[in-house]
Amino acid sequence: MPAPHRPGSRRATPTFFIGSEEDEHTGPGDSGMRTDAELPEDNDEGDSPPERQIVVGICSMMKKSKSKPMTQILERLCKFEYITVVIFPEEVILSEPVEQWPLCDCLISFHSKGFPLDKAVSYAKLRNPLLINDLNMQYFIQDRREVYRILREEGIDLPRYAVLNRDPDRPEECNLVEGEDHVEVNGEVFQKPFVEKPVCAEDHNVYIYYPTSAGGGSQRLFRKIGSRSSVYSPESSVRKTGSYIYEEFMPTDGTDVKVYTVSPDYAHAEARKSPALDGKVERDSEGKEVRYPVMLTAMEKLVARKVCLAFKQTVCGFDLLRANGHSFVCDVNGFSFVKNSMKYYDDCAKILGNIVMRELAPQFHIPWSIPTEAEDIPIVPTTSGTMMELRCVIAVIRHGDRTPKQKMKMEVRNPMFFDLFEKYGGYKTGKLKLKKPKQLQELLDIARQLLADLGQHNDCEIEEKKSKLEQLRTVLEMYGHFSGINRKVQLTYLPHGQPKTSSEEEDCRKEDPSLLLVLKWGGELTPAGRVQAEELGRAFRCMYPGGQGDYAGFPGCGLLRLHSTYRHDLKIYASDEGRVQMTAAAFAKGLLALEGELTPILVQMVKSANMNGLLDSDSDSLTGCQRRVKARLHEIMQQDKDFSEDDFNWLAPTSSPSLVNSMKVVGNPVKTCDKVYALIQSLTSQIRRRLEDPKSADLQLYHSETLELMLQRWSKLERDFRTKSGRYEISKIPDIYDCVKYDVQHNSSLGLEDMQELFCLSRALADIIIPQEYGIHKDEKLDIAYAYCLPLVKKIQLDLQRTHEDESVNKLHPLYSRGVMSPGRHVRTRLYFTSESHVHSLLSIFRYGGLLDEEKDQQWKRAMDYLSAVSELNYMTQIVIMLYEDNNKDPFSEERFHVELHFSPGVKGCEDEENAPMGFGFRPASAEVGKTDPGSLEDLSRDEPDRAMLLSEPAAVRRRSPLIRNRKAGSVEVLGRGRGRLGYLMTPSTVRPQCTGIFSTTVLGGSSSAPDLRDYACTHCKKLFSGNQGHEDGFEGCSMVPSIYPLETLHNSLSLKQMDEFLTAVCKSGGYSHSKASKGNASKHISIPPTAIITKPLCKEGLSELNVKTSADMLTCCHLILLAALSTMLDSQSQPAADAYVPQEVLSSLVSLCCESDSCTAGPGQANP
Repeated sequence: MPAPHRPGSRRATPTFFIGSEEDEHTGPGDSGMRTDAELPEDNDEGDSPPERQIVVGICSMMKKSKSKPMTQILERLCKFEYITVVIFPEEVILSEPVEQWPLCDCLISFHSKGFPLDKAVSYAKLRNPLLINDLNMQYFIQDRREVYRILREEGIDLPRYAVLNRDPDRPEECNLVEGEDHVEVNGEVFQKPFVEKPVCAEDHNVYIYYPTSAGGGSQRLFRKIGSRSSVYSPESSVRKTGSYIYEEFMPTDGTDVKVYTVSPDYAHAEARKSPALDGKVERDSEGKEVRYPVMLTAMEKLVARKVCLAFKQTVCGFDLLRANGHSFVCDVNGFSFVKNSMKYYDDCAKILGNIVMRELAPQFHIPWSIPTEAEDIPIVPTTSGTMMELRCVIAVIRHGDRTPKQKMKMEVRNPMFFDLFEKYGGYKTGKLKLKKPKQLQELLDIARQLLADLGQHNDCEIEEKKSKLEQLRTVLEMYGHFSGINRKVQLTYLPHGQPKTSSEEEDCRKEDPSLLLVLKWGGELTPAGRVQAEELGRAFRCMYPGGQGDYAGFPGCGLLRLHSTYRHDLKIYASDEGRVQMTAAAFAKGLLALEGELTPILVQMVKSANMNGLLDSDSDSLTGCQRRVKARLHEIMQQDKDFSEDDFNWLAPTSSPSLVNSMKVVGNPVKTCDKVYALIQSLTSQIRRRLEDPKSADLQLYHSETLELMLQRWSKLERDFRTKSGRYEISKIPDIYDCVKYDVQHNSSLGLEDMQELFCLSRALADIIIPQEYGIHKDEKLDIAYAYCLPLVKKIQLDLQRTHEDESVNKLHPLYSRGVMSPGRHVRTRLYFTSESHVHSLLSIFRYGGLLDEEKDQQWKRAMDYLSAVSELNYMTQIVIMLYEDNNKDPFSEERFHVELHFSPGVKGCEDEENAPMGFGFRPASAEVGKTDPGSLEDLSRDEPDRAMLLSEPAAVRRRSPLIRNRKAGSVEVLGRGRGRLGYLMTPSTVRPQCTGIFSTTVLGGSSSAPDLRDYACTHCKKLFSGNQGHEDGFEGCSMVPSIYPLETLHNSLSLKQMDEFLTAVCKSGGYSHSKASKGNASKHISIPPTAIITKPLCKEGLSELNVKTSADMLTCCHLILLAALSTMLDSQSQPAADAYVPQEVLSSLVSLCCESDSCTAGPGQANP
């Protein structure tokens, strides 16, 4: 573009000139605005020539230019060393000719009500400044017809629409025929509901007309007034004056998405409650409309780019409707800023400043080069010192801290239960899970009805036990509202009733069909669990290049930079348990610096993975191996004698130190159980006495629990643990440990006696029972592990394979890649949140599946010794796989891809510090780590001076924004000094010092981690991961929230070929094992025609992406069908279980076929899981 008008010389120090409120009371000559002539010409640098300043002019109505978002962004923009901002006063814009307007090199100008756009266009022609937003295109944005025309020409999806122009000169465009439930506009028919929009974009009176079947009438939308944005009207007839756009109504589930671009390469999105829903504006405590940041898909980001370029508006807002699996643009607003997002303010100022400097600095000979983003390409040094690109992060994570799980079983025969079972399709599979509020309400109504009948007629034929019905009612009435997050009911059809366990029961057994009702409650994610997950997610960013060390958590670095562009392919999966899903949502909130409540994040970000056992397990369908293992455990734990040497050999054949130590603590299992039972009795007695004490009867415990509820759960354990015969129910030991661990951590203030002894004894018992339930011998551990997590292993293998294949869906288009150094690359992140069973099983596969030989690989032997010393896989346990690519190696070389395996046992338990096993550090490196590849795009050594500086600063000093220049102090930069620390402007969700703890700083033989996290840890006086449970040593600012063990590297020099061959062997072995088990249980599966395989799941986009050629042989087709079925099921947010589509026998045989095939690697272009 031609060089803009060049004003005279300016002083070296940039200035932000803006009229203040006091200026309104002064004369015209003292408005607070400065022009070039008024800038002092002296400079403070002696005889050196003054540095040239670039003047950015803000030309808009004062209401806009003095708004909070504009002020926040301009203050940050001023921190650029060579930029000065001048705001054009409103009186000058309205009253003065353009020749008298201030001079500027770059103009930010936009239309709003009362703004003279014609004058702004004339000024731009006169001065020829760099335009951030094109002015002529703003005429088109004021006309919805032109907006839709441009969008259509750009190939952007729109709702189906027609334009009704009531123009006497164009009568052919004014054909309207109105029916009762439709309108016909120029031959185009729109059935109700449809939308009617005025063609003038400034007119916000949009109407939605409803069909008579829904009650008719219309919803009338308008610009927000107070707490209202729409009202319902009984009027069903369309407007008869004015020109309108009629369009199809898009069902969006009550949510609108607002998108804000800052250049074609940056888009921020927020979801809000649709004004069409009920018209009430949801506002927060500060009176602002509640909005939730949401993630855009790759296609939506491409749409954002197209909108930005088509309308020539660098800063631009538009509206998206997400409906029926697609996204439609329904409005373009032009210049718009996000409100109340510090992250957005930082990003916006940084991008605008770089645009200005990139375009104008060369023209005015200003020494400026756009800083290369250290995180732009995810490159890190490997342990051998070479630079490799991070390509994939896979993490399997256990849920966070929860309340104790509770369960009640009852057999029911009343016809009302059978009616409910049939209503929701229970007979199709013989099982039914009820979680939705409507379903739970119906079940509660049944319980209430039966109890009422029992109360009126004691002799009525109601077979259900009154005590069980009362407990069912009590649990369903808890909290005052229903949520599938904290309660669920399972119904199982029993053709001949429930088998009886005693001869007395056998005599009265009925052969009639019945339903087994299992009520589960509790197990909710606690506030502590939410904090654990959110902070771990925030710290997890440090694993991505650009996010380590003193850069951790700064917006625009590392993971956040990757995610705000097109190169982070993130999917989060969670089992259908509420605590698991909420853990995933909290983790996502911390990982991506999201704001607001967890529910919208859960809906937008977390995919339900109740698909063929990917992350869920059916406790009612234990394998034969697991039943045998439990029976043997039950037998050995009933011995009233000390463990003998034979017992040690039999129960701990792997010689696990943690297991051996627990057996030594237990000694005689029956005597230990006697002690535990006596301690539980003592505990319940103490709670009863507290209840009788008026001072503590109404005491509120952690998470709103009462003493009465606490007594209920302990009394139930007391009844269930010891049977009438005097034998102990060993399966209750994990529940006892669960409860006492919860109370020791959260209710220790009660001061109950002997609680610590109960904790220690139950923990020792649990440390034997829990891990050994997943197999005693290695073969058993693998057999059980296959049953639990074979689908997950296959999914992990697909994730690793597809990372280096040709996937155009999630890559940048080369033509749209300006400003991105590596458009063809992306980082794939797959996060799997699940329960303890899957974590145990996956770890067993890595330990015993034959990944490496301990005798030949010393690092693996040390890792196995470390895992053997870990006694418990606690909440937030993590198994992390990281894949790197060395672009300097031959694409077919085994050295091209590099895999690392990391592990953390999760949350620290009580008094763990002394007995905690020591790992060997996170990514222990060789001595060559200091070397850098001269051909790499990033030289990490340039950060060393900053690191050294931070070591001498106060302990919690945070890294400043790159766009805050050290020569320019201002109100934005220093927030003040509090509690002895200096603060800098950061986002509200800035990573606090805790994130050091995600990595272990232990190292091998003097080598250091890469990058060196020890220096980073030294800059913080408070370590996150300490052993005590108090406020001081947990998460900062979060009382009673235990800290988490750091990640330890199990192995950091695996090749992708090694990992792929290992996973293939696991799938083959597991598929064979699973196939045998399936044949044994074939009678349990409902017969489904084979055509079901290709009906529902494969009709989705997953099949279309397979691109299977007709010439493919049968074996490959079977493989591809399986992969597509899995991907389609797993990527769906609310699909039924896979068994509803694929018979277990068919699925097992397909797994076997695939694993036996030589072509086990997924081919290019397959669906993205």
